[in-house]
Amino acid sequence: METHERLSAQDAAFLYAESPVSHMHVGSLVVFENVGLTEEELNAHIASRLHLVPRFRKKLAWVPVSQGRPVWVDDPHFDIRFHVRYTGLPRPSGEREAVTLMGRVMSRPLDRQRPLWELWVFELPENRLGIIHKTHHCLIDGISGVDLGTVLLDVAKDPPPSDPPPAWRPAPVPSKKRLLVDALVDRYTQPAELYRTWRAATQPQRELARRAAELGQGLFSFSRAALERAPITSLNRPIGPHRRFELVRMHLDDVKHVKNRFGCTVNDVVLALVTGALRKLLLSRGDYVEGLMLKALVPVSVRDPSQRQTYGNMISMMTADLPVGEANPLRRIAFVRERMSGLKESKQAVGADFWVKFSEYAPPTLLALAGRATAALQRMVNVIVTNVPGPQFPLYLKGGQMLEAFPFVPIMNNASLGVAVLSYNGQLDFGLCGDWDILPDLGVFAAGLEESRLELCALAGPGKITSTSPPG
Repeated sequence: METHERLSAQDAAFLYAESPVSHMHVGSLVVFENVGLTEEELNAHIASRLHLVPRFRKKLAWVPVSQGRPVWVDDPHFDIRFHVRYTGLPRPSGEREAVTLMGRVMSRPLDRQRPLWELWVFELPENRLGIIHKTHHCLIDGISGVDLGTVLLDVAKDPPPSDPPPAWRPAPVPSKKRLLVDALVDRYTQPAELYRTWRAATQPQRELARRAAELGQGLFSFSRAALERAPITSLNRPIGPHRRFELVRMHLDDVKHVKNRFGCTVNDVVLALVTGALRKLLLSRGDYVEGLMLKALVPVSVRDPSQRQTYGNMISMMTADLPVGEANPLRRIAFVRERMSGLKESKQAVGADFWVKFSEYAPPTLLALAGRATAALQRMVNVIVTNVPGPQFPLYLKGGQMLEAFPFVPIMNNASLGVAVLSYNGQLDFGLCGDWDILPDLGVFAAGLEESRLELCALAGPGKITSTSPPG
């Protein structure tokens, strides 16, 4: 019987997909009010919450001869001072210097011999405190990262005193023999599979038929998308290990105004903004954009409400067409709206999710090869775009309000640009990740997002457009 937690197939895939140039960690650049916390006070506060997120004191243990997926075990040498790091910024110690530090921190892999997370803390002008959060993707996805952030932070400026945290004593690290035996037992018993079989057998036949039809439709749609090769642009070259980072701020109300005007979703508006910014970037590079249709990888959460504040990855994916060749912003957003609606009807995410779940039963060696092949042969997308809904109320760190949070999504293979978006307390914060050598002009893309927002806001008026044809 296992006494340790085994990584899911999807979590393990993020380990196997990692390479010297593709770092599989997520994170954020977060800005707080500076209430004058000392290093000891902040460390003590974070340590007092770790019992709520016990995996943050665990490290990886590998099963001998690859007979099972890795497991999480307590780190007997855990020291919070290794994970919470304090640094200074070069003068003038402002936002530009913080953004540069973010790119450098995200250019280095995490130490796999320790729990897979880091916090970098530094002071900013105007009485602000900056924190860079970096966690391996095998530990959390975007939604679980937001959920766990609300555990580590407070919803009130002066919360009532909490009980002292329980004493933590690391469990003994299992021997290699124990890890091997447990992996073999786990492989050949598969109690979760038996439970799924029983549950499926007791479902009404009509529900089974509906789900089977959805799955078949989704598998066809996802397989077709996976076989399509994305167009090649100057952005799509093999990446290196170094990263640039840029940030963009928008008011959520502005984006919702555009959403309501054009009868779409916030995510549709984000994709339309990205499309406009890509067009401006490629034109500035002299790329030929006439008729160009780029492809974006759009992660989709499959985490249900009962799985909030849980670890690991519960995401599927869709590929979205971005009409970069369309000069008219109204036609761009109309296209995105209709195409995303069609993607949802195609159940593409259902098909992708099936392969994720099916991989739970794949042998570890095959899963490792599949993970590496996905990273090495990924040619179906040009850009990664992820949009995570966050809390629409302020959060606090020991009385200091969280002012902004700019998320980070990893890039891989020949997709040199990643766009991560987080909505928080009435603001939409964009974190832009680019390969250092391929995207020295990442700032042009950032400016393009703002220009696209101004275009859509100027075109949006009162009322709501429900027609399938482009407005105007």
